[in-house]
Amino acid sequence: MRTKVLITLIAVLAMLGLSTPAQAIVNGQPDDGAHPFVGELLFYVPDAVDSRFTDPGGWFTCTGTLVSPTVVLTAGHCAYGIGDNGKPTTGTGGNDVWINFSEAPDFDVISPSGDYIPDRNGERYTDRKAELNADPNWLEATADAHPQYDDNAFYLHDLGVLVLDQPVASATYGKLPTLGLLDTLVKKKSKIIFGAVGYGLEGSKLASSFGGDTRRTAKQRLVSLNGASGIGKGISAKFSSNKGKNTTGGTCFGDSGGPIFRGSGTTIVAVTSYGISPTCADGTGGYRVDQADDLDFLATYGVTP
Repeated sequence: MRTKVLITLIAVLAMLGLSTPAQAIVNGQPDDGAHPFVGELLFYVPDAVDSRFTDPGGWFTCTGTLVSPTVVLTAGHCAYGIGDNGKPTTGTGGNDVWINFSEAPDFDVISPSGDYIPDRNGERYTDRKAELNADPNWLEATADAHPQYDDNAFYLHDLGVLVLDQPVASATYGKLPTLGLLDTLVKKKSKIIFGAVGYGLEGSKLASSFGGDTRRTAKQRLVSLNGASGIGKGISAKFSSNKGKNTTGGTCFGDSGGPIFRGSGTTIVAVTSYGISPTCADGTGGYRVDQADDLDFLATYGVTP
């Protein structure tokens, strides 16, 4: 479960199998098959530190959206540093990533981490790769982050893609926004409702959390295009997280890469980029997809508005 918290401007990395909360829909409601083209990512970062092991290597989850039969849209920090057959990479070409489009993906197909602690982390990777590739619901892909993505300033270009090894037929795909779409909508921000979709925890407090790994959705309101605390102004959009008139919740740690749709449609205006508080009470930082550099990047994969 890979997350970004803007308060510290660093990645808060929660290893699969730890109790640290992942980002997901807070409150909201079950998706109930409304977005079968949104899936959960599971990926391996070879140089991530897992304190339970004597050697490096960590597993994380995010969310992504099919925007064509072979291309999945996600956050840049969900596509950066992913291993290539277990070897470290930077922003391009890592193939140690899988996606599952089930409403509640089955993680029981992979061996539990406890079987490998403390000095068999490499063996854990080898076994899990084979287990995931043997399961038809977990689809292998290659990850690429935005060419200007910087993990130390993730919010500036927090966009990434997965290219699937095999195409996925879907009756519906996510659609890209037109250039500057959110700029035209911000004047109507109190009237337009946006839809966030993601997997993971349904609630998080400083000492506890609950839920996880089930696709959920929430209705949100656009707060501003100024990011948070002036950081990411014009690049990140802030969306509400609390329930209110016509809204049902928001996102929390780990839902990174999940789509934020315009209304109940399929146009993706942003991807979940970061949380603004450790209790997920202060809103969602959504990285805008309607910017020229992002649309140009996605066009290289044959995806256009």
